[in-house]
Amino acid sequence: MLTAGVDLAPTDERTALATIAWSRGRAMLRELAVGVPDARIVATVRGAVKSGLNCALGWPEPFAALVNAHRVGHTASLPSKENGANWRRAMMYRATDEVVRANVPGVVPASVAADRQGHAAVRCAALQAMLARSGQDVDRSGTGLIVETHPAASLYRWGVTRRHKGRHEGLAAALLEATPWLDLGSFGPLVSTNRDAFDAVVAALTARAAALGLTIRPDGNQLALAKIEGWTAIPSAGLEHLP
Repeated sequence: MLTAGVDLAPTDERTALATIAWSRGRAMLRELAVGVPDARIVATVRGAVKSGLNCALGWPEPFAALVNAHRVGHTASLPSKENGANWRRAMMYRATDEVVRANVPGVVPASVAADRQGHAAVRCAALQAMLARSGQDVDRSGTGLIVETHPAASLYRWGVTRRHKGRHEGLAAALLEATPWLDLGSFGPLVSTNRDAFDAVVAALTARAAALGLTIRPDGNQLALAKIEGWTAIPSAGLEHLP
């Protein structure tokens, strides 16, 4: 099995791509690169069983409805002064963002509707369209070829927390200590020194968890919205269950 991970940025220069080949009890980091264009991402995703994208796959449905209504001048649904703050929160965050908050203490997903990650989300929407046009299943709830990932959430759920005072080298070392079955090959220095590359590896590991059914899935009430807004793959089992 081959899984891929993409740390998607608005530009190629900060975009990283990783692929991991899996065998019984072992895993090999086959590819790791920073500065990756769309064509290479699409080709890699098409060749993998599952790919984790560190980027929002969609926007909050209430936000999309608001933009559409505002465009044609419909303002009747705008809130009163008394409930404005709660209403704005509902516009800014997806259902999956609230699930991440509930399951990963201390991790607050950025709003794709009002944060700079929206730039990457526009690029991600184009990548999804490119994959769909080639006949690939890009179900945003994670059942198809791609799944949305959140490195901080995955690391927390795996017990690899950010207890290293923000130093990337310590965080990378902690992940490698927890994955003795993962062979980095010649890419060890890049994983240890480049945060984008590291996040791509975490996304590829999360893709493996999703492929094995070891992530939290949307329930019956959440599924329809997850297919529109996207759904973050939160690991439900430890790293020892991946190889």
